[in-house]
Amino acid sequence: MTEETNNLASKFDPHAVEAGRYNQWLEKELFKPSGDETAEAYSIVIPPPNVTGKLHLGHAWDTTLQDMIIRQKRMQGFDTLWLPGMDHAGIATQAKVEEKLRAEGITRYDLGRDKFIEKTQEWKEEYADHIREQWAKLGLSLDYSRERFTLDDGLSDAVRKVFVTLYNKGLIYRGEYIINWDPQAKTALSDIEVIHQDVEGAFYHMYYPLADGSGQLEIATTRPETMLGDTAIAVHPSDERYKDLIGKTVILPLVNKEIPIIGDDYVDVDFGTGVVKITPAHDPNDFEVGNRHDLPRVNVMNPDATMNDLAGKYAGMDRFAARKAVISDLDDLGLLKKIEKMTHSVGHSERTGVVVEPRLSTQWFVKMQPLAEMAINNQATDDAVDFYPPRFNQTFLTWMENVHDWVISRQLWWGHQIPAWYHKETGEMYVGETAPVDSDNWIQDEDVLDTWFSSALWPFSTMGWPDTDSHDFKRYFPTNTLVTGYDIIFFWVSRMIFQSLEFTNERPFNNVLIHGLIRAEDGRKMSKSLGNGIDPMDVIDKYGADALRWFLSNGSTPGQDMRFSYEKMDAAWNFINKIWNASRFVLMNIEGFTYHDIQLEGKKTLADEWILTRLNDTIERVTYFFDKFEFGEAGRYLYNFIWDDFCDWYIEMSKEVLYGEDETQKQMTRSILTHVLDNILRLLHPIMPFVTEEIWEKIPHQGESIVVAAYPVVNEKYTNDVAAEGMETLKELIRSVRNIRAEVNTPLSKPITLLIKPTTDSVASFLAANTNYIERFCNPEELVLSETVQVPDTAMSAVITGAEIYLPLEGLINIEEEIIRLEKELAKWTDEVSRVQKKLANERFVSNAPEEVVAGEKAKEKEYLNKQAAVTERIANLKK
Repeated sequence: MTEETNNLASKFDPHAVEAGRYNQWLEKELFKPSGDETAEAYSIVIPPPNVTGKLHLGHAWDTTLQDMIIRQKRMQGFDTLWLPGMDHAGIATQAKVEEKLRAEGITRYDLGRDKFIEKTQEWKEEYADHIREQWAKLGLSLDYSRERFTLDDGLSDAVRKVFVTLYNKGLIYRGEYIINWDPQAKTALSDIEVIHQDVEGAFYHMYYPLADGSGQLEIATTRPETMLGDTAIAVHPSDERYKDLIGKTVILPLVNKEIPIIGDDYVDVDFGTGVVKITPAHDPNDFEVGNRHDLPRVNVMNPDATMNDLAGKYAGMDRFAARKAVISDLDDLGLLKKIEKMTHSVGHSERTGVVVEPRLSTQWFVKMQPLAEMAINNQATDDAVDFYPPRFNQTFLTWMENVHDWVISRQLWWGHQIPAWYHKETGEMYVGETAPVDSDNWIQDEDVLDTWFSSALWPFSTMGWPDTDSHDFKRYFPTNTLVTGYDIIFFWVSRMIFQSLEFTNERPFNNVLIHGLIRAEDGRKMSKSLGNGIDPMDVIDKYGADALRWFLSNGSTPGQDMRFSYEKMDAAWNFINKIWNASRFVLMNIEGFTYHDIQLEGKKTLADEWILTRLNDTIERVTYFFDKFEFGEAGRYLYNFIWDDFCDWYIEMSKEVLYGEDETQKQMTRSILTHVLDNILRLLHPIMPFVTEEIWEKIPHQGESIVVAAYPVVNEKYTNDVAAEGMETLKELIRSVRNIRAEVNTPLSKPITLLIKPTTDSVASFLAANTNYIERFCNPEELVLSETVQVPDTAMSAVITGAEIYLPLEGLINIEEEIIRLEKELAKWTDEVSRVQKKLANERFVSNAPEEVVAGEKAKEKEYLNKQAAVTERIANLKK
């Protein structure tokens, strides 16, 4: 290693560090599986982003967590596969392309189906390139050789096989039902593609005259325009007010036709007037009532939500214009009683934002009950999918227990065309994976499948299924972990689970890590309409990818939302800069040092023993929290170890040796500096891949890249609990002295008298053996270490574990102010005693907590009582 390559730039520059690095990793093919068939496999499939635009901050969070997991597993020796891909996103993508065409003055119908699909394919290619650029900028270690797209040939084969199999089993059927209709996209929507929003509306109270002229019935509705499709009036069969009217008829206003009065238990006697209009073609509940009473279904709307010819004089009007016209005409006829303003929940299309119209339509459905039962039952077995946090298992189960049949057909052109054909002459239907032999005589169903139908197969279709002998399917399926937001448990997670169980007899993944949403700093949801969205690429341009990834990982608690903050981004950048500067210090002090010079056996200083012990503790805790997906906790341990232990303490203490004369000890300190920094970089690498590679290349190491370097493991040989405990005492002493100096404005450069009164023999022996640290970091003019030290009144004091500290500062101390300061300290120790004693008095805690935890609390109680007593005595002496 030359001096030139051994140096870091004087200032951390993320752009210089990250430039070209990703391509180097790709050229070395470091992101592909290792090919070691003896190693345990670990696989993740990326939740495929929609090819509709740029990735947002939520994508950056989601993919950073996946990358952290896969990078750590790769370093731990697993044969890892992280499979990338993208989703065709039927409605969303088609809506974007049609919007673009409208700006050019044309429609998809002007182009025709084939040309329109060509245009959409061009859109897909353009935005897929954008997405790959963003993945690269984030540093995602994806195996691009296995990239998939939901409309590629292999996945399309899987989709057709699943459709035909479910159809042949009677689990896919075609029928006329009320569905959610998006009148802008002119397509059906599933229940979960409908977003309910509270809007200002009204109850319109109107009269329907009895046909025999004996009176009229009051009815209230929120959608008066649908009355043109009414085919009955319903009352409850046991309602004393109306039961004698059952079987009679009313005149449907504006249409002037007789419709029957029927009795049905669906009617709520206590709601409104107890009389409801029945419109089987425009309301799901009315549809069921109509089926029970064999009522005709009159659909009065076109697919674009304008009124059709069955609406009579209102034909051609938009539904909301028709509403106003209907109300006006009813008022003119004296049949409008009143308009009652109210706020109610109205369904809107998730994709286009327009008000959804319940509409009678012939669609394809998946019969959900048997599939849902299978998924529910599986969660009670050893092969259950484990949710993190576990509460989302109940969210999943509750939805599956209440699921409706899934409408899977969409009136679009971009997507998987339904594999059903109709004979031109006979009308006979054929369903198959391939077209009929005499295909010229058949017309394929024009509808396409819901995007989620193909996405539901993602974990196994991407691995080569339905070829169950494919290498990837046998090697990497089921996958290990899915990372996704809680907002698509219903859309996607649940569907992957039941489809995987149905077609592979296995769960699709072992674990589901659920994260929340990234919100703006004020807690509001990020959205275009609020103008508070953050582009992750802009953040990377300002701070670098590593800083963004550190922020995203460090603020990550499973299942919880996170707030974006530029202040936290500044802190993330500062942390990396701290690591950079510490690394520069190490490199400057190990010039000429090689990997083979690293030697950890032999005599070590207290600081050496302590930092190796703390390193072991950190490796253990970080690995533990990674395994639990508690990345925020892992980050906290890493931060404290790097910033406090390594940078602020060990590096400072290492100068005692590095600037000394003992060459043997220098060699040990250089070895430990290198060893600890190496392990820090490896621990950090899954989170900060760029800067860790940059630094790791310049320290003595073996291997071509940190990407495939071994992940740190605990080495018990280098754990010394006695040294670690002693060091904590020493740190407490040094902090206390420095705090007292600061309080009386006595700089460290000014020598002082330092009196230390040990309260235990072990602490006395320890401090006596390590006076060199006390002298370097406390700068005493005179150091007295004695159990019988004479303490003058004019002394500042502090109580630490195992000792009392006094700084005679005659002329600088005000005894009254010192008593006030000590009384605050006494209150602190009194609170600590109270807290720990309350904990130990809790029988549930004592009986359920691990023995070592209870023992730790008892040790704290003893320590706090000793400190409380020492401060109490000092106050009493000062008051004499």
